Amino acid sequence: MSWWLRHIGWWPPLLGAGIKLTRLDNDLREADVEMRLKRWNKNYVGVHFGGSLFSMTDPFYMLMLAANLGEEYVVWDKAASIRYRKPGKGRVRAEFRLTEEKLAEIRAAVKTDGRYDVRFLVEIKDEEGGVVAVVERVIYCATKMAHEERAKLRGGAG
Repeated sequence: MSWWLRHIGWWPPLLGAGIKLTRLDNDLREADVEMRLKRWNKNYVGVHFGGSLFSMTDPFYMLMLAANLGEEYVVWDKAASIRYRKPGKGRVRAEFRLTEEKLAEIRAAVKTDGRYDVRFLVEIKDEEGGVVAVVERVIYCATKMAHEERAKLRGGAG
């Protein structure tokens, strides 16, 4: 998992939009990405295409959680939403931070219920620090056993 996250910049959806991983710490708990405004990621009115802004936040928290929680967990992106605040011009950035407190919260909730939907808010900011968009990411975390039992009850994978 860590190899994949470290080389995610070559993943076609990010590479094609011009999204670059600019920082990733060794314990995979902090990551920064940026995207410059280019002709292939701007919309009709000349600002960042909303889909590219949204893509900046996918799939970092899911991969960071999977790497930090370990193999005994199932971790999936479950839902996401975006709220645009102002037009994105120039270079935009997003930061992802996974604290020990958040990991403890997730582990405790999963221990109690077998699964947990954790929410993260990611602010996409311009070069002046102004918020361009806010993305809420919902990540499903479960023990493998609880996930498999739930899938059997539903008659499928999820």
